Amino acid sequence: MADEEQLAMLREDVWLWNQWRAVNEDIRPDLIGANLREADLADANLREADLSGAELCDASLEKADLHGANLSGADLTAAFLRGADISWADLSGAKLSGADLSEADLSGADLREADLSAAELVQTSLVHAKLDGAKLDGCRVYGASVWDVSLEQSSQRNLAITPANQHTVTVDDLKVAQFIYLLLNNQEVRHIIDTITSKVVLILGRFTAERKKVLDALRNELRKRGYTPVLFDFEKPDSRDLTETVSTLAHMARFVIADITDAKSIPQELQKIVPTLPSLPVRPIILEGQYEYAMFKDFGGYLSVLPPYRYRDTEQLLMSLEDEVIAPALNKAIEIEERRRDFEQELARR
Repeated sequence: MADEEQLAMLREDVWLWNQWRAVNEDIRPDLIGANLREADLADANLREADLSGAELCDASLEKADLHGANLSGADLTAAFLRGADISWADLSGAKLSGADLSEADLSGADLREADLSAAELVQTSLVHAKLDGAKLDGCRVYGASVWDVSLEQSSQRNLAITPANQHTVTVDDLKVAQFIYLLLNNQEVRHIIDTITSKVVLILGRFTAERKKVLDALRNELRKRGYTPVLFDFEKPDSRDLTETVSTLAHMARFVIADITDAKSIPQELQKIVPTLPSLPVRPIILEGQYEYAMFKDFGGYLSVLPPYRYRDTEQLLMSLEDEVIAPALNKAIEIEERRRDFEQELARR
């Protein structure tokens, strides 16, 4: 049960309560199960307070400090929490349906099994929040930050991604909500995509100690030339196999540099990329004295695949990078685009 003296003080005057908290920083307020329905607690210092099971329906907690507070099982239905600091608080199993959490900081908060249906999450920070098993149906999530959020077995239907003064657009996935809004509304999105694809270069090759040195040198040199090199030397996502991940990266690239020296996984990677992305130039490179793997000749019929460039050593490769690797790849991209344009014009004339 709540400490009656503390509860009476909080109900009587928030300013006096905050003064008491400032003097008694070592005391953790005991407000377990407190009835604070419709209470005006705006700006209240409830930092690390124990409000588990408290009744806070329709309460005003605007800009209140609830950092680290225990609100597990609390009833915050339709509560006004705009701008409140609720970071790292325990809200597991809490009732927050219809609550206004706009501009609130819920980063790191435990919201597992919480009911947030129809809550306002406009410009709310949910970074690192735990929302496993939470009910988010009908929330407005325009501008919400959702980095590193866990959402196992949560319900995410009809999430409104637009502001209240615009026609409502809904999605069923919190993590893609802001991306979908960008696609629908940002006039610069095509420019952004074009900028990315004009700078990204995907580098493929083997990652033995010797071969990795060559790939790292390529990456560093491309950086100096204003490109954004992507070297596939990281763990694949759990939801994708290796070739799917490489294919996803290839879709963002201007061209591919594929070191087919001592080829191992590259045959499978190129087999995924080349037939499905006919407009993506691939510039193979290979160490002098090495031979292309047996099935490489099958790419001879693809316009996007250039003949392999043979390099003597890393130093010579970097010195010739512009003339022998970058320029041919960019010229190939122009050639492919011109052929596509000619083909479309021919179709239009028929």
